[in-house]
Amino acid sequence: MKLAERVGQVPPSLTLSIAAKAKAMKAEGIDVCSFSAGEPDFDTPAHIKDAAKKALDEGKTKYGPAAGEPKLRAAIANKLQVENGLSYKAENIIVTNGGKHSLFNLMLALIEPGDEVIIPAPYWLSYPEMVKLAGGTPVIVSTDASTGYKITPDQLRSSITPQTKLFVLNSPSNPTGMVYTPEEIKVLAEVLVENDILVVSDEIYEKILYDGAEHLSIGAVGAEIFDRTIISNGFAKAFSMTGWRLGYLAGPVELIKATTTVQSHSTSNVCTFAQYGAIAALEGSQDCVEEMRQAFAQRRKVMLERLNAIPGLFCPQPDGAFYMFPNISKTGLKSLEFCDKLLETQRVATVPGIAFGADECIRLSYATDMESIEKGMDRLDKFVRSL
Repeated sequence: MKLAERVGQVPPSLTLSIAAKAKAMKAEGIDVCSFSAGEPDFDTPAHIKDAAKKALDEGKTKYGPAAGEPKLRAAIANKLQVENGLSYKAENIIVTNGGKHSLFNLMLALIEPGDEVIIPAPYWLSYPEMVKLAGGTPVIVSTDASTGYKITPDQLRSSITPQTKLFVLNSPSNPTGMVYTPEEIKVLAEVLVENDILVVSDEIYEKILYDGAEHLSIGAVGAEIFDRTIISNGFAKAFSMTGWRLGYLAGPVELIKATTTVQSHSTSNVCTFAQYGAIAALEGSQDCVEEMRQAFAQRRKVMLERLNAIPGLFCPQPDGAFYMFPNISKTGLKSLEFCDKLLETQRVATVPGIAFGADECIRLSYATDMESIEKGMDRLDKFVRSL
């Protein structure tokens, strides 16, 4: 069978494959400490589940509008207005099957062969592959710890060509946990406006911040950048709703109509009763979000201290999300070999940095319980000292 060439251009998701391998080992009775999946270990808050159950009981089980339930689109627009200073209306919103799907819809609706998309590295591993599947060209701009793994205005400016159509911004970042300051966001916005470049801001981790770090949505900087901004977000991380597959895209009406057309021919509407859980997430108490954030903050402190106490490893302090991105170059191993040996010998699952465009690093998620973190750090320490 001859498959389409586009499929051969992209690898399967390495994070999902490693997480699946770790789960399979656990199912076999093997004691695995898994730091691979970016999935909160908390249950979805009760009031959100109750809202979905109520929707089921009320018969919210039929097809719905491809762009999403009107009440949810309005709730998302209100959230963006109140929390982020973005003047969107319900017509500027499409509800998607997770944040990943919102970005995939965007690339299919916006990117054509010949278009370039600037992506700072380290990057979330699906960004470049989505661009390729849409026929575009990802332009990878490498960053390092000296700039906090953040692209500088000069780097952005020098990467722009006549073919540049879109810039991908992710803050707080997966995989590094770094957060662009409001000042840094404003300067990047200036470069984008000067060159008339669109930006998609992936804000899925916006509520998971530490030590006074502040999230500024780039579209709130001013009217000119707002006109060039597209927002991707979802409910998975802040509300521990990963399996619900609920995300959204916000942007100009013309773009939202285009992504709705794409979605109408691929998935149709998002699960109807699940959307009522999302409404409850937005309109209900946010105490659950803060409780989870505080737990992540404690885990972050412990994992960071343990990592930086291991000879040969160095990890900068993340300001958001729930990931560590330590440099392993002093061990003499590249990331894939390091992770394979660590899982094989010590039963610790991590993700190779090569998946994120940084082969000298590995990613660890601390969205797991403290006991697993302590045990996993003991095993990692033992592994590195044995090299």
